[in-house]
Amino acid sequence: MRFALSYAAQQVSGLWSWVRDPEHVEKAFDFSGMGARNGVTAAIMAQMGFTGVWDVLDGEHNALIALSTEPKPEEMIAGLGSRFFVTETAIKPYSVGYPIQAPLDAFLTLRREHKLSVDNVERIVVKLPEDGARIVNDRSMPDVNCQHIIALALVAGAVSFEDSHSYERMADPKVLAAKERVQLIADPGLMDPAAPRSGRVEVTLRNGQTISHFTRHPPGTKENPLNTERVNEKARSLMTPVLGAERTEVVIRQVNALEKLNEVRELRPLLAS
Repeated sequence: MRFALSYAAQQVSGLWSWVRDPEHVEKAFDFSGMGARNGVTAAIMAQMGFTGVWDVLDGEHNALIALSTEPKPEEMIAGLGSRFFVTETAIKPYSVGYPIQAPLDAFLTLRREHKLSVDNVERIVVKLPEDGARIVNDRSMPDVNCQHIIALALVAGAVSFEDSHSYERMADPKVLAAKERVQLIADPGLMDPAAPRSGRVEVTLRNGQTISHFTRHPPGTKENPLNTERVNEKARSLMTPVLGAERTEVVIRQVNALEKLNEVRELRPLLAS
């Protein structure tokens, strides 16, 4: 284990150039694929008998010093056995950039409650924390463009994975016309460390009425967790086009009863398209 940690630490790297990839594929590799590959590589090398540094997290030139000018190694075991970070992981219900999660939730709530449509909406104002607004302000990528996603939700009533990533939908005259009614405001008043990804949406109707909704914590966060059915719903929407409806339902049932599997290899045949 110590040698595996040593080899994994040697493979740590990070460049911000991934933000220039319009498809976010490199981001997926940098954020998860590379770490998973490096971890497996380190484990195999140690298993095969490779020797290495015995204490890569301590001593001269250790991994913690490389990553921080003031490392706090004690934090690595704080709450060990009682705090499980997987329970604090956010799950995106919508396939869009994270700063858009809250305002999209707020808008869809208003759309559902007030039966909003392109015919009765005059103007939509989205207010985000300043840092989030900078990330999603009229970006070239459809899934990271707040104005586009809200306009798409107004026109379509929902935002699917396919639609949120579609450049064709981004050029749709109906969506473009709706986008003209959407304004994004960077609101310093929403810069709250306790709720860093909130969103407020104000809609002015053509009859002069103004309605609003504030989502303090996006759905899927630890403060506003999704229930099992909503997680299943997202999995279903993503997997069905690839695996088909029948196999998707089998996978969902198996994953929801994961503790009954003898070994994880039983899932592998189900995930092959």
